[in-house]
This record gives sequence, C-alpha cells and structure tokens, in this order.
Amino acid sequence: MEALLDVILPVFLVIGYGYFVAWRGWISEGAVDGLMRFAQNFAVPVLLFRSIARLDLAANFDPGLMLAFYIGAFSGFAAGFAGARLIFKRPMTDSVAIGFCCLFSNSLLLGLPITERAYGPEALAGNYAIISIHAPILYAFGIAAMELARSHGTALARRTLARQILASIVKNPLVIGIALGFAVNLGGIEPLEFAWSAVQMMASAALPAALFGLGGTLVRYRPEGDMKAIAMVAAISLILHPLITWGLGKTVFGLTTDQLRSAVLTASMAPGANAYVFANMYGAARRVAASSVLLATGLSILTVWVWLAVLP
Repeated sequence: MEALLDVILPVFLVIGYGYFVAWRGWISEGAVDGLMRFAQNFAVPVLLFRSIARLDLAANFDPGLMLAFYIGAFSGFAAGFAGARLIFKRPMTDSVAIGFCCLFSNSLLLGLPITERAYGPEALAGNYAIISIHAPILYAFGIAAMELARSHGTALARRTLARQILASIVKNPLVIGIALGFAVNLGGIEPLEFAWSAVQMMASAALPAALFGLGGTLVRYRPEGDMKAIAMVAAISLILHPLITWGLGKTVFGLTTDQLRSAVLTASMAPGANAYVFANMYGAARRVAASSVLLATGLSILTVWVWLAVLP
C-alpha cells in the first residue's frame, strides 16, 4: 500500500489533474498541444541531454540490461502482431500498428518518474541507458515494418523506406538531445557553469509538464469498440513484456538489483502516446491505439503496484 500511495499515485495525480482540467475545458486543446510540444520537443530532450552527458557509459551500457528489455519489447510486438492478424483477422497494416502499441512502452513520461519516486534519482542510470536507444530503434523498426506491409517489398518501397527511417531518426528531438549528450560525454566536454545551470532549470520542468500534458491529451481518447484487441494490447504491455524482461534479467543475464528494477519497471509501462501518433500517421488501427493508451495507462496504476511488490 505504501508503494501505491507514495510512488504511483503522485504521478497519476498529476496526469489526472491534467485530464480533469482539459475535460472541464479550463485549458484549450491548443494549449495542451503547446505544452506537449514544449515537453516532448524541448524540455525532455534537454533532460535526456543532461542525463546522458553525465552518465557513466562504461558502467551502465550493459548488454544484458539491453537484451532483457528489448527481447521483451520485440516479443510484445510479435505477440500483438500475431494476435491482431491471426485471432482478430485485422489487415496487415492494422496488425503492425497494434504490434507497435505492444512494442512502445511509455519509458519517458511514466517510467522515469515512477522509478525515481520508487528508488531515487540514483536508480535512473539503467532507465537512461534503455531510453538512449529506445526511440531510434523502435521507430526505425516500426516504420520499416509498416512500409513493408504497405508496399509488399517493392524496390521503390525499399528506397522510400530508407529515407523514411533516416528522416524519422535525424529529425526526432529526443534523438537529437541524446546524440548531443553522447557528444559531450564522449568528448569530455565540461559545459560552463551558467550554461549547465540553465540546462538543469529546463530539465527540471520536463517531467511535470509532460505528465500534466499527457493527462490533457488522454481526454481525446475514447474507449470504444474492439475491446478484445484493446485488452490484448493492455495484457501484452503491462504483463507479458515485463514478465519476459524479469525472467531474462534474473535467470539469463544476472542483472544487478538496480538494473532489474530499471528494466522491469520501464517494460511495465503502458503504451505511450507515440503509439497513437504512429497509428494515426498511417491511418491504421487508430481506435485500438487510442483506447489502448487510455485504458492501459489507467490499469497500470494496479499492475505497476504489483511489479513494485515483486521487484527486490
């Protein structure tokens, strides 16, 4: 009960506050969009820059940590894709979009604050290591899978696919922030004190603004239809992905306690809003994606509580 009250509920109260304010019409959709653009395109990239710039890369980029998390993630995609295609008889593009919902956990807006509240800021090194390659790898994979599903692998599609992947990675603000952090870290660059203070101020605004904005955007998602597919996405995201990561981390890769906490909690997060953005971009399974983001985020209050009890 202590974990629920002290760790999980504060995060979801901020999300709920944003939801309530937007639902009551006290903040406009345009203002919520502006806040999310500030958070996702500016504040969160600065947070990632700050964290990667000071991260002990040799100590925290452990192959076992990465494999435990990403084997779980891609297993989630495979299960979601297969379920959508074989059980629910969805078109190929819908199946890719549904699989992507199971693949893309909300590692930033939920994973970071919950891990920090549960175990302290010093426990976030594993989270940042996972996040540093999260967006580039998963977006590249998702775009590749969707373009192949749409084009049936023609030569023209392969050229288009390469351009799409490269553009999505190079232009992504999160990737830019991560890349600059690596440049500072690996280059041994020490930012001037006044500049670093500005970075700290900007980074401190990232998670509160993002959580509030996430609540505001969830108002737009309406749980409707396709409930079996939505339930499948929630089960894969909240149970299967972290279960695989937990099993691999404990029995195969021998992760440390901190690594196991970071990997499993990050894996146990609901699909992020980017899952809906991806589905909307391709016009595939939008209703399933939107409803999955909303319902799985709500359900994660309970499932994350369970994972906090299971973890050492």
